[in-house]
Amino acid sequence: MGREALINHLASYKKIRGHEITVVFDGWQAGGLTEKQQRQQGILVVYSRRNERADEVIKRMAKKWGQAAMVVTSDREVANFAEMVGATAVSSEEFEGKMGVAVVMEERGVDGEEEEGEIGMKGTKKKGPGRRLSKRRRRAIERLKKL
Repeated sequence: MGREALINHLASYKKIRGHEITVVFDGWQAGGLTEKQQRQQGILVVYSRRNERADEVIKRMAKKWGQAAMVVTSDREVANFAEMVGATAVSSEEFEGKMGVAVVMEERGVDGEEEEGEIGMKGTKKKGPGRRLSKRRRRAIERLKKL
């Protein structure tokens, strides 16, 4: 039931934002001999094969897609790997918040471009190259704004 609830929430988010979404579930204990993929409500659902954890599938996909991938995980190892191969990693809690904001904005009829309180530089304005975020971090922030 938890998996179905997650897919329902992601499908609602996909309708609002239009992002391509893939969710990976563990199948390593009771899964099939091969990796299985299916579409549910416009979401690509991947079940890892037996004796393979979802983390390994996520890492493989992040490596394949590189900068085009955004990985939502609270597993530090997976997040670090994703960032190492050029993908952007977002914590599950942060993404959940973004999904909630998207739903509220949709209900109010507000465009995502008008969202206040964007992720990134908070507080006073930073000046000069010595205080500038790294190029990698600035790109990640730009990708996060699109959530």
